[in-house]
Amino acid sequence: MSADRAYTDAELAAVYDSLNLSGEDEAFYRNLPQQTSRILDVGCGTGQLALAIAADGHAVTGVDPAPGMLAIARSKDTGGRVHWVEANGQDFSIPGCFDLAIMTGHVFQVFADDAEALGTLCNIRRHLETGGRLVFESRNPLCRDWEGWTREKTQARHEVPGIGAVEVHYQVLDVQAEHVTFESVFDFIDTGRQTRSLSRLRFPSADQIRSLLERAGFSRLAWMGGWDSSPLAKDSAEIIVLAGV
Repeated sequence: MSADRAYTDAELAAVYDSLNLSGEDEAFYRNLPQQTSRILDVGCGTGQLALAIAADGHAVTGVDPAPGMLAIARSKDTGGRVHWVEANGQDFSIPGCFDLAIMTGHVFQVFADDAEALGTLCNIRRHLETGGRLVFESRNPLCRDWEGWTREKTQARHEVPGIGAVEVHYQVLDVQAEHVTFESVFDFIDTGRQTRSLSRLRFPSADQIRSLLERAGFSRLAWMGGWDSSPLAKDSAEIIVLAGV
């Protein structure tokens, strides 16, 4: 679970929240726990969702490998409600067990191959109580979202607190089988500086995800295709997975 420059660079990490506003996915994840729970947020980023879930009364631990993102998360956590851990998905070790683990923001797609994904799933499995659940989402490769990742279709200007206006766009550099390599380009209007961040995402199929979960020891698998809990279909934008222990 490596971290792109957009997450490790302090200035680029500060732009993240302005690009990723709360939406239907946040409401979906916040509604998952039916009672006060111990929750593990793997790939927690700037802590937006972890802090919201903690405000709902749950005990939350956020794990992320990017120091820039965690610095922002800690700065927002003025009450010290969340336990923050800097580590990748395969290596973190936290005492006790959790009722629910989540991976949001398409974190599952940063795992480069089966070995990395399986290592993370097995580690999460070790941290779950009997009866616990893992919930995450991945973009449906059949929808070929990356074909819309062009400057013309993605360029937008954002007002970032403490930084000013930033124009951001994305452009695909390479598509090889299930892997897509693309650039995030940041133009800081006030300073005239441009910064680029290289990313590589994997677009696994639902069948590949199922196989990895079963190999990691998960069962009771359920699938959804949208944040409204609609069933998974071939044209669903999301592959939302609910896996039990």
